[in-house]
Amino acid sequence: MAALRAGVERDFPGQVSGFDALQKHIAWYGDLAEKILQGAGRKYDVDLDIGDRRNALNALREVKERKRFGIRQYDQLPGKSAIPEFVADLTAPVLGSVGLAMPLLGSVAKDFAAYFDAKLDFGTNVRERVRTKLCEIMDRNDRIMLITHGTGSVVAYDVLWQLSHDSDFKEQYGDKKVESWVTLGSPLGDGNVQKRLLGAKEKTAERFPANVISWQNVAAEDDYTCHDHTLADDYKKMLKQHLVSAVYDYRVFNLAVRYGKSNPHSSIGYYIHPRTAKIISDWLD
Repeated sequence: MAALRAGVERDFPGQVSGFDALQKHIAWYGDLAEKILQGAGRKYDVDLDIGDRRNALNALREVKERKRFGIRQYDQLPGKSAIPEFVADLTAPVLGSVGLAMPLLGSVAKDFAAYFDAKLDFGTNVRERVRTKLCEIMDRNDRIMLITHGTGSVVAYDVLWQLSHDSDFKEQYGDKKVESWVTLGSPLGDGNVQKRLLGAKEKTAERFPANVISWQNVAAEDDYTCHDHTLADDYKKMLKQHLVSAVYDYRVFNLAVRYGKSNPHSSIGYYIHPRTAKIISDWLD
């Protein structure tokens, strides 16, 4: 929230009061992911990580002009590398064709792989957390901007599909809309991910969510999570079927530095970016 607010305050100071007046909600499932990661032997130093996040945010707050969020500043970041994104671009189609995409994903992001594992209840429980929170807001008939980062965009996609087409939810929520859906560093452009989304095997009319008005996708240079950084081409059938009004793609440079090294997937870098600030400001207008 501090990063989102800092971006709005930097670029659109007249909108700060409007941003502050918004009701803000978080669908939290970090405790569920923690069990998966700890079960895989991962360790987490909470105090250190929160401190490093604050340091990253404070450094980004020092960038006072939106024009400085460009390639010149990005190229000067320590440890910047295009290799992970290049490898993801090169190997994703091949690995998917031979069935190795998910095992490889599991070795890199165990919680993401667990989300797609039908043998586990992790995906079901995560969707329930997000769906419950979103339905609470829809029940109030509020205007909704949904902001999702990384794996969260996949969870949100599946929840939006459930509310659109699942018989358990369609009658009550099928006509409810998310006014603006913002995806940051999203893997929804990856073909291997698309095959595993809810509704992927359905006919076109029921394949996609039908409850989003505008979809704004922001993808950072060298962020391997969104190595396929455009979504408008992947989901153009949603436009043809009049299931969404617009899908916009934006390419940006994420200036976040975590633990002394460039991290183009960092949520903080996405939240405070001028493009995100403009999306929020335009919605407030």
